[in-house]
Amino acid sequence: MSYFPRGLKYQEGGVESAFHKTSPGATPAAVRKLYQVKGKKNIRATERALSWDSFNTGDCFILDLGQNIFAWCGGKSNILERNKARDLALAIRDSERQGKAQVEIVTDGEEPAEMIQVLGPKPALKEGNPEEDLTADRTNAQAAALYKVSDATGQMNLTKVADSSPFALELLIPDDCFVLDNGLCGKIYIWKGRKANEKERQAALRVAEDFISRMRYAPNTQVEILPQGRESPIFKQFFKDWK
Repeated sequence: MSYFPRGLKYQEGGVESAFHKTSPGATPAAVRKLYQVKGKKNIRATERALSWDSFNTGDCFILDLGQNIFAWCGGKSNILERNKARDLALAIRDSERQGKAQVEIVTDGEEPAEMIQVLGPKPALKEGNPEEDLTADRTNAQAAALYKVSDATGQMNLTKVADSSPFALELLIPDDCFVLDNGLCGKIYIWKGRKANEKERQAALRVAEDFISRMRYAPNTQVEILPQGRESPIFKQFFKDWK
């Protein structure tokens, strides 16, 4: 396969395929992810490389190690970023770990041993700039778009229904499947409505591959397939008032 060398992620209830995938049933100990939480009015968590090089003093970061989830807050991060990092870490614990994980809020300079063990000795971090949060608000909104998948004409077509986020939750219609395009940040999501016809649901993998090719995104763009009712906290953040 030319696409998805880093695999697909399925929430429970997703379809099986020939692609390599990361399973939500994997043991929590196998999880190692880092998210940057940035913004002021339109705060977004974006997955970053698992390295101190991804950090800066102006933002918050979530280090998800499965059984332990750390919400690290830079000294110059704003209160809204700190609240978002805490809430998102708790949401990951409650939804993806079924409440069976520990969440720890970490202040810059007070990193626990487990963080150091995973990331290595902490170097001097890049300085944060509060002005970047306003720029991030605009970038976060423009970096995502929502498309509806339809086979009404006998072949799969994509129709853009929103070109900036946060999106209205009402746009996700149970009768259809949707593509949430966050490819500029290295990820797209396929949302499968529970009432969508079988052809649309089974075409999710092909739609994902065609979409990445059409948009000329990097071959290592990640794809997450989400049946309705199995949405991840990271997916929900793109929508207004979805708790």
